[in-house]
Amino acid sequence: MTTVALFEINPELDRRALATKFSADGRLQIRNILTDQTAQEIQKILIKQTPWGIGWQGGTNGPHGARADEIAAMTDGQRQNIGETVNQAMIDGDYAFMFGQYRMLDAYLGQWDSGGPHDLLLEHLNADPFLSLVREITGDESLIKADGQATLYAPGHFLGVHDDSHVAEGWKIAYVLNLTIGDWRPEWGGYLNFLDEDGDVITGFRPRFNALNLFRVPQRHEVTFVPPFAPAGRLAITGWLRDR
Repeated sequence: MTTVALFEINPELDRRALATKFSADGRLQIRNILTDQTAQEIQKILIKQTPWGIGWQGGTNGPHGARADEIAAMTDGQRQNIGETVNQAMIDGDYAFMFGQYRMLDAYLGQWDSGGPHDLLLEHLNADPFLSLVREITGDESLIKADGQATLYAPGHFLGVHDDSHVAEGWKIAYVLNLTIGDWRPEWGGYLNFLDEDGDVITGFRPRFNALNLFRVPQRHEVTFVPPFAPAGRLAITGWLRDR
């Protein structure tokens, strides 16, 4: 029986070129970040082994997060109220978001599935191969750990414009490990867009399979609305790399 590594960095990455790009822009997308086999294994975990909860916020109401079992226990009215809260915040011009999530760090600390695949993935994100790669590309030697959550942007999901200005929490570099299914079309939304002060998009990263987005925080950014006709969803592992 062949054993497949769960998390293996692509040895053919041009780290010097990536570091030059990041130094100039403060953001980049690294395609084929992992070996193809390991990327496929992680994608399978997200698709088949992840009990998706939901995260949402509508203006000052939130942020909230509910696990899969908590969502299942909600009434139809409670679920509808979540959607109405988020929609009204956007109508009013307030900050809002809604997307599927599995809070990997909370799961690890709370032993939701001790020793399960999500715990192992979080350990790999905090191990030397990944942290060393990010330090080398970003030039930030202060990075010591990563948090993380699995995210699923299904039809109707989005992340409003914000800047991740929680620098007091030690957030230095945001990351999105894209593991999106299939050939994601631009019409399906889910783009990670960066905006200037006038609201113009200055850079946009398409959802892809096996691609890592890195960017310094704070920066104004959003994840665009996924429309009803999009497929199952934009899959990723997301979080922040910290100096404490």
